[in-house]
Amino acid sequence: MYLINITLNMNEIPADRAEAMFAEHRAWFVRYFDAGKFLVLGPYLDAQHAGVIIAKTDSRAELDDILAADVYWQNGADYEIREFKAAMAADVSVHQGE
Repeated sequence: MYLINITLNMNEIPADRAEAMFAEHRAWFVRYFDAGKFLVLGPYLDAQHAGVIIAKTDSRAELDDILAADVYWQNGADYEIREFKAAMAADVSVHQGE
């Protein structure tokens, strides 16, 4: 499993493209959430223009391909990727919008 911290560099994102790029980013994470590759995702509440994804892929190469498909990959974001082994997990339900 992977923990991915994404921080947008707003000064590198063209102002006239910011809204469209964010829409593409949302479609990207919905696609991989629906495919079961992203398990949990959302924005940080204590940092603007930043969020986290917990992902499960078959390999790091697969994750790299998924991340490369994000509109921000080469256009204005920093990605910190950490691999981890889940030793324990609670059975929780998260509702969209919370």
